[in-house]
Amino acid sequence: MLSKYETVIGLEVHVQLTTATKIFCGCSTRFGAAPNSQTCPVCLALPGALPVLNGKAVDFAILAGLATHCRIAPRSIFARKNYFYPDLPKGYQISQYELPICEHGHLDITLEDGATKRIGITRIHMEEDAGKSMHGETPDTSGSSFVDLNRAGTPLLEIVSEPDMRSPEEAIAYLKKLHQIVVYLGVCDGNLEQGSFRCDANVSVRPRGQKEFGTRAEIKNINSFRFIKQAIEYEVERQIELIENGEKVVQETRLFDPATGVTRSMRGKEDAHDYRYFPDPDLVPLVVDEAWIARMRAQMPELPEARRARFVTQYGIPEYDAEVLTAERALADYYDACVRLHGGAKVCANWVMGEVIRGLNEQGVAIAECPVSPEMLAGMLKRIDDGTISGKIAKTVFDEMWKSGHDADRIIAEKGLKQVTDTGAIEAIIDEILAANPGQVEEYRSGKEKVFGFFVGLVMKASKGKANPAAVNDLLKKKLAGG
Repeated sequence: MLSKYETVIGLEVHVQLTTATKIFCGCSTRFGAAPNSQTCPVCLALPGALPVLNGKAVDFAILAGLATHCRIAPRSIFARKNYFYPDLPKGYQISQYELPICEHGHLDITLEDGATKRIGITRIHMEEDAGKSMHGETPDTSGSSFVDLNRAGTPLLEIVSEPDMRSPEEAIAYLKKLHQIVVYLGVCDGNLEQGSFRCDANVSVRPRGQKEFGTRAEIKNINSFRFIKQAIEYEVERQIELIENGEKVVQETRLFDPATGVTRSMRGKEDAHDYRYFPDPDLVPLVVDEAWIARMRAQMPELPEARRARFVTQYGIPEYDAEVLTAERALADYYDACVRLHGGAKVCANWVMGEVIRGLNEQGVAIAECPVSPEMLAGMLKRIDDGTISGKIAKTVFDEMWKSGHDADRIIAEKGLKQVTDTGAIEAIIDEILAANPGQVEEYRSGKEKVFGFFVGLVMKASKGKANPAAVNDLLKKKLAGG
């Protein structure tokens, strides 16, 4: 049945900005404070209080617009979006409507078959967040409702896509790329659990070949990639079933219930005229000149796509490695620093993707908290290069660096881990082992070359792993050949 219909998806993503204060007042945006402790006359909408625009929020909006190939409007206007909720103190939300700060952008996503698809971005506008209503969330508040206005006035960007996505998978690819970009820019912390990055999905279906869009339903405030995918899948099936049964899809706002995996009706979907938009008389038009845009463009970091391409071309590492190493900006910075300090792009990639990421995952910490700095890792790799330690001993050194915070040279000296390169010492160990195992020597000389590994293992064990592997191999071959 799904093959008869085409899914049409457009996304409205709310990105909470990482400014220290709210968009129109000086109250803190810190998460987790006591309810209603981060409020003032402005965000409480007390009589006579006037909003003052946070310039940092504008900087972040321009950065997001540039990163998504948008046109930055030289003049944009704040509007009042009128509706009533208990957690909306003013009875309206300050947003942008007819003249947003950014328009006509796009993101290119990679599909499952490797093809690229362009998703249009209609607009990016600035607005303030509402507060939070809580309904019996603890046993002692059962049957009661409370309003926390700490979040009221928190600065948001709303990034509105064109209805260009045709599957849940495309929607997730778009969201993940957008999420990565805003976190790279530093305009959003990307924390989905705390609602810093959340999405409204507009979903409709139409018979394949039909040009007109079907009636859409909006699924509100989903803050998990997994739940977004589940919500879209359910909504597509629900709408197709309605059409197949001769019923009509109603334009409405729906909520997704993660516990049941279904969407349920919340209210009839408002159109723009229902909000009675009009320019906010307390805020002058926002004028952004070319100098401002140039200043923001100069502050743009290297974005993930460009960085992946550079890692492949400049460092010559595989695309898979580049994908892993650019997943987070801080991880890419770490790797870049390692290569700059050591010079070996592939060996640095192997250690960062291997031991570094393993350690981070085991301890559940971010790369910013990594106890082994790029300088420490590069220093250890140089000790492998100059033969001070072997690759095997290096893993012991790395673990000690992670635990102690000391550099490789200190650990090698204190733990006596320096590799044995004295051929005389190695030769003495080999002579002793060969004399103790005459049967295996005869096996090797009769053609059973697999026995060679047996001797290598004994030599490394006798030297406590410190014997230079290359020297061990060379000397063993000579001795076993009768040299």
